[in-house]
Amino acid sequence: MEIGIASLADADVRELVTRHQRLMYQASPPGTSFALDLSGLDRTDVTVFEAREGDSLMGIGALMELSADAGEIKSMRTEGSALRRGVGQALLDRIDATARERGYSRLLLETGTGEAFEPANRLYLRNGFTRCGAFGDYTETEFNIFYEKAL
Repeated sequence: MEIGIASLADADVRELVTRHQRLMYQASPPGTSFALDLSGLDRTDVTVFEAREGDSLMGIGALMELSADAGEIKSMRTEGSALRRGVGQALLDRIDATARERGYSRLLLETGTGEAFEPANRLYLRNGFTRCGAFGDYTETEFNIFYEKAL
């Protein structure tokens, strides 16, 4: 598996981002999904990473700069055919390493609750993230969970 910078011009990346956003909206109560669409990821303060095996896209994950010392994890998604193969962990490791290289002192993220979000919640907790309050423009709800990790 190779982890690198994704191109939003690649059809398979575009399709996975679009599917991720659709699935997040379907699994979330109205007004509680903050999955970025393609235009939200196509910004200078966002780096989208991809996991590939040969020509096959296995997953994506993004790092958004919030400030000079903090980043937010966005749009983590593993292809169904690549589940339980360490793709999420590999992408999270690359995002963590990139955040450290940039001099961030912490990583933050927002995710949801319920069955569709359990694998993500387990991944973040296993990697040293702890619950925190809402940050940025987010609003606390019974559905959303916020995490942070000191780097």
